[in-house]
Amino acid sequence: MKFISWNVNGIRACVKKGFEESFSDLDADIFCIQESKMQKDQLKLETPGYHQYWNYAIRKGYSGTAIFTRKEPVSVTNGLGIEEHDQEGRLITLDMGDYYFITVYVPNSQNELKRLEYRMKWEDDFREYVSKLSKEKPVIICGDMNVAHKEIDLKNPASNHHNPGFSDEERGKFQELLDAGFVDTFRYKYPDRRDIYSWWSYRFNSRENNAGWRIDYFLVSDYVQDKIVDAKIHNEIYGSDHCPVELEMDI
Repeated sequence: MKFISWNVNGIRACVKKGFEESFSDLDADIFCIQESKMQKDQLKLETPGYHQYWNYAIRKGYSGTAIFTRKEPVSVTNGLGIEEHDQEGRLITLDMGDYYFITVYVPNSQNELKRLEYRMKWEDDFREYVSKLSKEKPVIICGDMNVAHKEIDLKNPASNHHNPGFSDEERGKFQELLDAGFVDTFRYKYPDRRDIYSWWSYRFNSRENNAGWRIDYFLVSDYVQDKIVDAKIHNEIYGSDHCPVELEMDI
């Protein structure tokens, strides 16, 4: 099975930059997007052969997620079931029968970490949610986790320490998630690979200079890590300030 995740930073803008061609070329069994930044009926996206599932934020032009899957799921759930968290369209869960598949857009802590307290609450509730599911059957999680876990995961760790996405608190919560029974698939396959990122600031020619961050992930329940075939980061694909990430898995 081939899975793709991509923060498109506005699907309507990304469509104008070749999204549909990339979607076709990547040829995934399940394709997920984050930060769709749209409301229902603002865009009709043609994806022949795929079922579409969307979770929209209440606030217009903000957040949002979607999943396109060839196989119809047993059931679809939006959000965590916690009203505080479920206003921003950040989570979709598919019950695929043999496993759960989740796409997530984790809240950004924002400048000066002004949303860090909320982010910590989100992290705890999300971890509890996925841990409970993982006790039932394997869970595959993908999306923009808005954190670079280790220094190897961003170009300039020293100057970004304590910045949003690389604070000790956010990194600690990501480690807690892994410790709860999940595996970072890219690091599982490539523990020492450097200078490969999934997000670049639009400022300072960051992408041209490859001054990026790896903040987009596929995580899986640790008891199925032996079924990971490969993990890729498609930094050759443009259209957003993020690039698509891929997981191939024998599941």
